[in-house]
Amino acid sequence: MMCYFVAEGRADGKRTMPKPLARSADKPKIYEMLPSYLSSQPDASSLTGQVLIAMPQMADPRFNQSVIYLCAHTPEGAMGIVVNQPLNKPKFKDLLKQLEIEPSPPGREIRLCTGGPVENNRGFVLHSPDWTSDSSLYVDDTHLLTASLDILQAFAQGGGPEQCLMALGYAGWGPGQLDEEILQNAWLTAPADDHLLFDSDHRSKWTHALAKLRVNPAMLSGMAGRA
Repeated sequence: MMCYFVAEGRADGKRTMPKPLARSADKPKIYEMLPSYLSSQPDASSLTGQVLIAMPQMADPRFNQSVIYLCAHTPEGAMGIVVNQPLNKPKFKDLLKQLEIEPSPPGREIRLCTGGPVENNRGFVLHSPDWTSDSSLYVDDTHLLTASLDILQAFAQGGGPEQCLMALGYAGWGPGQLDEEILQNAWLTAPADDHLLFDSDHRSKWTHALAKLRVNPAMLSGMAGRA
C-alpha cells in the first residue's frame, strides 16, 4: 500500500478541526482538502472529543467492536479516528522508508492502526499536546491531530509527542448521519481518556470504553444509544 503524509500541509479527509484555545478561521494548509466542518466551532450538542463505542448489532463489519475518537461533530458532518484496529502492515520503518525519511538513533517505533475506511492511504497522528507544529490542529485542550511529515521526522529522531496513535484513514459521516446512527442504537458515546486512546492493548479498548459507562457487554442488546 502506498501511504503518505504531506510535507507542509495537505491531508485528505472529510472535515476540519477547531483549535479550542484559539479557534481561528485560518486552519493549517494541510487540512485544506479535508471537509470544511473540521474547522467549525462545536456547539453545545457536539460530541467532538468523545468516543463512539460500537454496539454489538453494528451492521457494518468494518466497525465491529470499534472505538472511534471523534475529531469533529457538527451539523455539516462528523469525522473520527478508529483507535483499536491495529495494522500489521506497513510497519513504521517501512513507512519511513517509503517517505524517504532516514531514522537516526534513538529513533522510535510507532504502531500503526486502521483509522477508518475513508482515505486509508493518508496518515494521521493523534497525540498529546507536548509536541506541536504549524500543521497541528487541536481537537480539544489535550489532544491534537497532525498529518504532516514533520511529526514523522521528529519520531525518526527519537522525539515527537510522548503519547500518540498513528492511523491510516479515518471514519466520516455526512450531515446528520452520525446522529441518526446513534438514534438507531448503533453507537454509545463516552468521554475519552489517554489510556483509551493511546494504550497499546487494542483488544481491551472496547470493554474499557464500556466500563466507563458501567455497561456490561452482555447487557447491551436491549439498550438504546445515547449521546
